[in-house]
Amino acid sequence: MTSTLDVGDLRLAYTEAGAGAPVVWLHGSGPGATGMSNFGGNLPAFADYRNIVIDLPGWGDTPRPELDEPLIFHAAERVCRAMTALGIERAHLVGNSYGGAVAMRIAMRHPERVDRLVLMAPGGVLPADAPPWPVGLDRLFAYMAAAKPSREAMAEFVRLMVHDESLATEELIDERYESSLRAHPELPIPPNFGDLTPDLGLIAAPTLLVWGREDQTVPLTWAPRILDGIPDAELRVLPHCRHWVQYERAPEFNHIVREFLQGGAAAASEE
Repeated sequence: MTSTLDVGDLRLAYTEAGAGAPVVWLHGSGPGATGMSNFGGNLPAFADYRNIVIDLPGWGDTPRPELDEPLIFHAAERVCRAMTALGIERAHLVGNSYGGAVAMRIAMRHPERVDRLVLMAPGGVLPADAPPWPVGLDRLFAYMAAAKPSREAMAEFVRLMVHDESLATEELIDERYESSLRAHPELPIPPNFGDLTPDLGLIAAPTLLVWGREDQTVPLTWAPRILDGIPDAELRVLPHCRHWVQYERAPEFNHIVREFLQGGAAAASEE
């Protein structure tokens, strides 16, 4: 069940499940994205954690105020306020795409609030030659720019997110399409997400990067800049997988992330 928190300039929607060490889950920026649409299927594997699944400002049930700052920077501060309101001083952060960028921004500006960081093909760090955009981002921006986006456009977008297109079910397409029609303030295209590249070295938390080898939205060729920039980062690449790693390869993702959160994947660097 979705609840809301007052974070100053808006009420942030979130879902809480499980009990234990806190994990904050941060979704991507695709049309129709919500916290639970991105991560609802993963939560049963993390029932021994206190899971906080957030709808970031402007997505799902969280409104977006008029902004004069980059989306990533704005969202990161609202997530920190939500953590404070929930009595969470420090948490693991798990972020997909845009949500990964938000998680990185929190780790840069508020390192004392981050235990471990899991980033699935995170945004916020572009190669020097972008644009042109990968096909997934191109479709995302086209959908956001459309005055009245169609369900077929959503179906095309969802199919690009997975390597196995049988996972782009009619139910999933309908869910994402209906969610995308909720009215939020318009954004410039492409949106002003913000650039995290100069501050990658500020991330002190042990960091796990997880990437689908066939990702067509934030391609694997973009990974080295982040991997090289974060001092304590490692990379896991899953074959036959595109952008929605946590959905398309859920059993492997759950296993890898649980191992990492329990200290398995980065323990050697901490000893």
